[in-house]
Amino acid sequence: MASLNILAFGASRNIGYFSAVRLLEKGATVTFLLRSPSAFDGDAVIQKYVKSGHARLVKGDASVEADTRRAWDEAGVVDAVIFTVGTYPTFSLTKGFVQTPANLCTQCMLNVLCTMPTYTNAPQPKLVVLSSTGLGPAAHKALPALLKPMYGVLIAAPHRDKIGMEHAISHCAGWTWDTATQGEVGLDIMGDGWTQRKGLPARGTLRHALIVRAGFLTDGESVGEKFEAGTAKKSYRVSEKELGGYTISRKDASHFVVDAITRRWDEFDNKRVNLTY
Repeated sequence: MASLNILAFGASRNIGYFSAVRLLEKGATVTFLLRSPSAFDGDAVIQKYVKSGHARLVKGDASVEADTRRAWDEAGVVDAVIFTVGTYPTFSLTKGFVQTPANLCTQCMLNVLCTMPTYTNAPQPKLVVLSSTGLGPAAHKALPALLKPMYGVLIAAPHRDKIGMEHAISHCAGWTWDTATQGEVGLDIMGDGWTQRKGLPARGTLRHALIVRAGFLTDGESVGEKFEAGTAKKSYRVSEKELGGYTISRKDASHFVVDAITRRWDEFDNKRVNLTY
């Protein structure tokens, strides 16, 4: 694999972190935008790559447009972006799980899109975005019965944000968006006049995007790694079709993200896929 230059948003932990480490181990350079770079002070793995110059830590917040622009500038010519922004929601007896702000993923994604450089002598970066299964009426219908109450009520608010994020990407990529099946979000999520934001790629000009709709996320080892090593009989499943599965481990989600970027991009370029066991 030729050395890749990666820009990571939301990679201080979980899937973004695991993906970044996998790429660093493959010889890539990864620029992290971090609200608190000190989060990696005690991380021997990341510090090893900081010392070698392959991990770059940029202080900033993806919800601030100026910070996302600075991350692009610090990274240089980027081959691929990993976007795994998210937060741990809090529980309300009346509203279920809620997050603050309610449109975190959507607005961070709009900032990333609005500040994406246009390279003169390099292709547009690949954009890999972590989303969720069960978004929108059609995907919710395909969920296993036991997940429907949780997805439909308890985490409905964070999922509205994910739908908004996907809507922004679909608009820029020129994909069809059917609100009856994929869902509709209001201006409280998208922001007033969001399609006219300065720098937002015109419809159909975002050329290399991959949305990964992961199942319910769990901790655990990577079945994908074991399958490659011949110590597991099967791996996770990935398809543009609804799969109806329950879970996927964070390490397997990162395994797929890196596999897609490094080996299988032609297979998944400009697609929205589901990922589950």
